[in-house]
Amino acid sequence: MSQSIAANPDRLLPADPGTRRIARSLLERVRDLPIISPHGHVDAAVIEHNTPFPDPAALLVSPDHYVTRLIHASGVPMDKLLPGGANPSGSREIWRTFVQAWPLFEGTASGYWLRTQFDSVFKLGADLGEMTADASYDAIAAKLVEPDFRPRQLFKDFNIEVLATTDDPLDSLASHKAIAGDPSFNGRVLPTFRPDAYVNIAHPAWSANVERLIETAGDGAAGYTGYMKALENRRRYFVDHGAVSADHGVLTPATLKLDRGEAERIFELARAGKATAADRNTFEAHMMYQMARMSVEDGLVMTIHPGSFRNHHQPTFEAYGADTGHDIPFATNYTEAIRPLLQDFGTAKDFHLVLFTLDETVFSRELAPLAGFYPSVYLGAPWWFLDAPDAMLRFRSAVTETTGFSRSSGFIDDTRAFCSIPARHDASRRIEASFLARLVAEHRVSEDRAHEIIVDVVDSSPRRVFKL
Repeated sequence: MSQSIAANPDRLLPADPGTRRIARSLLERVRDLPIISPHGHVDAAVIEHNTPFPDPAALLVSPDHYVTRLIHASGVPMDKLLPGGANPSGSREIWRTFVQAWPLFEGTASGYWLRTQFDSVFKLGADLGEMTADASYDAIAAKLVEPDFRPRQLFKDFNIEVLATTDDPLDSLASHKAIAGDPSFNGRVLPTFRPDAYVNIAHPAWSANVERLIETAGDGAAGYTGYMKALENRRRYFVDHGAVSADHGVLTPATLKLDRGEAERIFELARAGKATAADRNTFEAHMMYQMARMSVEDGLVMTIHPGSFRNHHQPTFEAYGADTGHDIPFATNYTEAIRPLLQDFGTAKDFHLVLFTLDETVFSRELAPLAGFYPSVYLGAPWWFLDAPDAMLRFRSAVTETTGFSRSSGFIDDTRAFCSIPARHDASRRIEASFLARLVAEHRVSEDRAHEIIVDVVDSSPRRVFKL
């Protein structure tokens, strides 16, 4: 097999030799800066206990919906990609299925990240092929049992300084406390308040979640009063344990300021199981307004991730559950939807609101102008289907002429796959270097200034936006 293209030092850099030279210089300026990861889904317990990684398929294939969705689209049943289900496959068989499908990933972001991991993390040294499926499995499996290939050592090797997790409001945060109190661990692992299952009354466990929330943290109050008090109390608990942000995965970015009586009415209808779809949308919009109010009071950065039709294929959801590859983006409106929140809090002192989207059409039309006026608003990095090289370049092209570089969040890896973190951040740094190099080559930004900008984008922006 030939040398993997992941080893090419000019990957993702401009094809034009002169522009590529500038990009190389810019990349070199930030290549070794520490990784700041203010939003992701790694389990803190894995780092606390230094848990060994599972087998190659369980680590790299089955839990990654980016991977399984595309293989499934080629006609492979989900049962052949997951260890559970009616006909569970063994790990090695899942890996063989993945390797057979590997050519499908050419040109995709998933293919780029995986190829980078195979080269730089697992040291495979060559591309995958069906004839060597078992050999690549054995090579990765051997790596996974090495004493130095554990989360804590990799945290250090990957040069991660800050890693934020995503956590249930009632989580004890015991792992975060243990890590923070461990003098042998030098990084920061921060919790993130994620209240979706307590705010979205369409969530199947909403009623039970709310009862537990009120009982645990409502200070003895009942009903809507206890509910709001409990949310405020749990947010403060997260702040006390190092949290810097509250993340909200909502259907739409709609916000609404209801009077208390109307909010209580919908809340009680929902507890009785009588809320309509319209009630659900109204209450969630009201709670987004309330979450902003709470962020102004307690200082948590508010991030909003709307625009995903979750669990689009009901039979797959019923058989395999959520996060199995069939969450599909839809068009999103921000300008009108977010206005009620911004009327009251858009200029509030020290309020930070990071807006993400899966709808590229709002980059230049809505998000950049919003961030170009409101001191509170920052542009969330391209995420999910958009955290791909060309999409990241389109993002920069769409927003920079309106907002410059200072109003963006810095890169967000949004990953559950710990070993993909350095690959994702490296890709982002290469894209930023490529975009800035073009501006320098076109005499729109000086090279000296570009070197300052790329440091700000990679390192200073996430620290500033997420109050780190």
